[in-house]
Amino acid sequence: MISVICVSNNPKILQEDLVASLGKQSAEHEFIQVDNRDGKHRSAASAMNAAGKKGKGKYLMFVHQDIVLGADDFLWMAERFLDSLPNVGIAGVAGRLDARGVLTNITHGDPPTHAGHIRIEKPEIVQTVDECLFFVPRIVFEEMQFDDRTCDDWHLYAVDYALSVKRLGLEVYVLPLVGHHRSGGASMSRMYHRTLAKVARKHRKEFPWIHTSLGSWRTGIPISLQLLSINTKRRLRGTRRG
Repeated sequence: MISVICVSNNPKILQEDLVASLGKQSAEHEFIQVDNRDGKHRSAASAMNAAGKKGKGKYLMFVHQDIVLGADDFLWMAERFLDSLPNVGIAGVAGRLDARGVLTNITHGDPPTHAGHIRIEKPEIVQTVDECLFFVPRIVFEEMQFDDRTCDDWHLYAVDYALSVKRLGLEVYVLPLVGHHRSGGASMSRMYHRTLAKVARKHRKEFPWIHTSLGSWRTGIPISLQLLSINTKRRLRGTRRG
């Protein structure tokens, strides 16, 4: 059984997207909702740690409120994949291994467009997974929760968790599941960059690069300098076009 865990702040979107598609699922599951409209939880990590401890399923599925599961057997297929894979630490529906791009079969936005760069036909090993939807075996979660000190806002908690389970010798996978994310894709913000810098410092001894859904980053160079370089190149390209 899968325990589905969602931290939400918009009941209308939650009901129209995630809850409606959960209601069609053929597989047994439980739904654990964290209503955070009152701002009780200041970070995704703290909210999901609290909710994850309540989960009774073999796998915990952490998911955004605006996700629509792509088929009635989505959860059934997910559990079959997870049961078949060796040494699972975390598995998502979108992830990145290297600079080639995001591996995923999901769509996003309105109208829907493919959310990544590479479609997949079987589970693939990656370095990190995206936060929109991912699974953690409950026995792994019982040993290691999300790091709410490094990820003290709403960004990169799955990226940090993926790198942490790799350091424990476990694997990170992307599953070839289909779904739709209402959001057109997250934009990087000051808080995203702040958390990214903390994640890079935490893992820099083991990983010279961190590959996320929003780009590849060197851990040995300050994120601020990498952003400066990216912005400078963009301005130069804009000047040439002009």
